Amino acid sequence: MTPKKRTRGQLIVLSGPSGVGKSTVIAELLSERENIYFSVSFTTRAPRVGEADGVHYHFVTRERFEAMIDGDELLEYAEYVHNYYGTSLRLIREKLDAGIDVLLDIEVQGAAKVRAKCPDAVFIFIVPPSFEELSRRLHRRATDQEDVIRGRLQKAREEYREIPNYDYLVVNDKVSAAAAEIIEASKSSKAMLRSLLGAFIFAISSNAVRLMPVADT
Repeated sequence: MTPKKRTRGQLIVLSGPSGVGKSTVIAELLSERENIYFSVSFTTRAPRVGEADGVHYHFVTRERFEAMIDGDELLEYAEYVHNYYGTSLRLIREKLDAGIDVLLDIEVQGAAKVRAKCPDAVFIFIVPPSFEELSRRLHRRATDQEDVIRGRLQKAREEYREIPNYDYLVVNDKVSAAAAEIIEASKSSKAMLRSLLGAFIFAISSNAVRLMPVADT
């Protein structure tokens, strides 16, 4: 008997600290999976070297973004390091209604808003192999001044506290493995993912897995 075709797409939300490698993992995932749409966010921040409008982000002015907020055009939005980021509500609805899975790359504030509106979405948090590795990646990227990097690391500490609100945790040690894990997670039930996340959090809290930042003294 042929399995019943799913009529509506699955919304998959990815979050993780700046520098964890989300963009690289997403590029790998999109090359491995068909019938999935990566939602390109709107932002007021300036483009980085190599970024293209409409590909990496829709780059808009602060005035335009605030007009989108006032017009209720966004599924979610948040301000991060003095810049707005947000997701088009119309585009997401169109893709999901067409049976196409939608992938969002958003920070924890935005994810919380999506969770309230779309509880059936799958929420996945990406972390580096260690917090020290996150610092190395941010420095190696060479796009920010030292004070900005310190701010990103402090923000990461705050974001890590939100991990229990996610359905699943992926460690980005190897890009291909992280992408494959996200693909498999998107096919699993939320109950199964939550049970795995609980075991992972226990391992972290018992220091069996060293992913979290050392507590400030």
